[in-house]
Amino acid sequence: MYLPKHFEETDTEQLYRLMRAHPLGTLVTLDAGGLNANHIPFEIDPGAGRFGTLRAHVARNNPVWRDASADLESLAVFQGPQAYISPSLYATKQEGGKVVPTYNFMVVHAYGRLRAVDDPAWLRAHLARMSDSFEAARPEPWKLSDAPDDFIEKLLAAVVGIEIPIDRLIGKWKLSQNQPLANRVSVEQGLRAAGDAGSLAMADAVANASR
Repeated sequence: MYLPKHFEETDTEQLYRLMRAHPLGTLVTLDAGGLNANHIPFEIDPGAGRFGTLRAHVARNNPVWRDASADLESLAVFQGPQAYISPSLYATKQEGGKVVPTYNFMVVHAYGRLRAVDDPAWLRAHLARMSDSFEAARPEPWKLSDAPDDFIEKLLAAVVGIEIPIDRLIGKWKLSQNQPLANRVSVEQGLRAAGDAGSLAMADAVANASR
């Protein structure tokens, strides 16, 4: 990933926060047929390994758990807030018009070697944690134990776990840091005026990057 220093995010806790808030990662692997991409919700265990460990599960019929090269790194990409930035949002637009469109975004790349975990106890614990996390905000959270045990056992047999101990963790926060303060302020204001959820999330990110 092309990463100018002014867009680099090195705070590991910030990277974890984005990964938790946007857990659907794009898992890129290399197999005999070439590059392969799967879209999988992950959980992150920050205490396991130098940069944490990603855990997920895939359908047993998905060949990624068998075919991904064990000798090469896999890549999980987590995409956070993003927004198109129009030149009209720049305060300096009136000073000669030397502004062009761009796109702001926040992204995390996690690299590590993938290993399969074909263990029902591991899978049950993993699925319980995942469902507890996703259900936490609901008034009456669903739990794995709400479903009949024999039904869960059949489902466990149909999936395989994967783990990726993270060897490298890279964040790119492209948030108008290369613009003068006046433009950063006007970009934030323009995004807030747009009012949609994506623009508001990016407005907050631009404001935080400017502090």
